[in-house]
Amino acid sequence: MTSPLIQVSGLKRHYEMGGTLVRALDGVDLEIAAHTFTVVMGPSGSGKSSLLYLLGGLDRPTAGEITVNGERLDQMDENALALFRRKTMGFIFQSFNLVASMSALENVAFPMQFAGVPPSQRNEKSKTLLGQVGLADRSHHKPSELSGGQQQRVAVARALVNDPMLIFADEPTGNLDSQSGVTVMQMLSDLHKSGRTVLVVTHDPRMTRFATNKIFLLDGKVVSEAEYQSATLEPLLGNVGG
Repeated sequence: MTSPLIQVSGLKRHYEMGGTLVRALDGVDLEIAAHTFTVVMGPSGSGKSSLLYLLGGLDRPTAGEITVNGERLDQMDENALALFRRKTMGFIFQSFNLVASMSALENVAFPMQFAGVPPSQRNEKSKTLLGQVGLADRSHHKPSELSGGQQQRVAVARALVNDPMLIFADEPTGNLDSQSGVTVMQMLSDLHKSGRTVLVVTHDPRMTRFATNKIFLLDGKVVSEAEYQSATLEPLLGNVGG
């Protein structure tokens, strides 16, 4: 039997805020197979972004084990984590995280500098990726000259530069209008169909249409879909009744 690509056991992430202990994640166990499109649903404060940051090696757990592609992330030092991320993962964020002073082409090429890719090769690959996301004619535009949807497509191209097996997306449609959001969802679906493993955290229910499996988080714990629907619908029904 094939081992899951991602395996998490007893995962906790606690931190202090204003003298109060916040249990962002409070004992999460899960497995994610390779070549799946996983959507993690949860309201604000449910722990979904904390989960993505831990799985992506961008944060450290308070307790628990994280295994990705056979490697224990929770046992790696910062240098080993950085190298593992660069070889294995691509990240797409709600706020795009583009460098304002760089063109679209330069933003896409930037991560390849750390991988030691020669400038001419960086330039060529960036042009190709921008073409794939429909922005070949915007390669020399800076982020301020692009719409939100276009900036997110630049971010998708940047996430692909090192040909990662894993794509992590944190609320990728959160800052987009409805149509741009659908475009980005379709791009993520296409990445999954091309053989990559995609994990998206979101509160946008439209994303579940593309999912091969869904994870529901409430108050730092994984719950069933029925529990999630009950907990998130009750406040709405209460408002209607009132």
